Amino acid sequence: MTGSSPLVSVTDLAAQLGAADLLVVDCRFELADPARGAREHAAAHIPGAVHADLDRDLSDLSRPALGRHPLPHAAAFSAVLGRWGWTPSTRVVAYDDAGGAIAAARLWWMLRLVGARHVAVLDGGWGAWKRAGLPLEATPVARPATVVAIAFKASEIVYTDELRALRRRGAALVLDARGAPRFRGEVEPIDPVAGHIPGARNRPLTDNLATDGCFKPAAELRKELLVAIGAHAPATVIHSCGSGVSACQNLLAFEIAGLHGSRVYAPSWSGWIADPGNPVERDVRG
Repeated sequence: MTGSSPLVSVTDLAAQLGAADLLVVDCRFELADPARGAREHAAAHIPGAVHADLDRDLSDLSRPALGRHPLPHAAAFSAVLGRWGWTPSTRVVAYDDAGGAIAAARLWWMLRLVGARHVAVLDGGWGAWKRAGLPLEATPVARPATVVAIAFKASEIVYTDELRALRRRGAALVLDARGAPRFRGEVEPIDPVAGHIPGARNRPLTDNLATDGCFKPAAELRKELLVAIGAHAPATVIHSCGSGVSACQNLLAFEIAGLHGSRVYAPSWSGWIADPGNPVERDVRG
């Protein structure tokens, strides 16, 4: 982790493995097979990496009104960080194997919410690490536990009441990270209602990536993202997706591009439609 970029390359991470203040977190997860990430972590992972389960460690599925992957309470996330041996001075690198960074971006965002200053995402993730022929291990990782008591920065999280108020005032742009057919409401393989939040624009997360699965250069991202948001200031952008996870990748892209101040609508589409009184829009080209 160097400079101000929230990304770290595989070569830079490889050079830092074994450092006492480094925590590597394997966030691999598959929605259709939630146990796959843990299985694959047990079979092989970056040396020293602990595993984060999206459902159990980075979400609280007992809060369905807040979407399919609700944020956990601060006390629960504190316990997770303590189990990993995290401290405020710990340097964290998160990785996964989906879309450049999805669950890894979620952890990156959550750590930002608790004020962590040293957190990055592995550019290209697990795929880039393997392609580079870098070391793997299957040994279970146990780090000395720490006592952690964190709080989330509430001002950095958007929930439905605030989003409704912002929409009424025309004070925000919702940028949806889902694929275009889902955004338009042509298909909906996961949630019970198809469509998008009225007035939202579409920025599929895959548009942030180059053909090798790494993020596009910062200047290229900046140019594209400024086109996507038009006259809206970055600080008025609110990222959404299906459940509040993929949206974090668009937030990460904004930060890579130097477009600071945007936020995440944590419940996202699944939380929006949990209230049948919320309006739905379909078949609008985004």
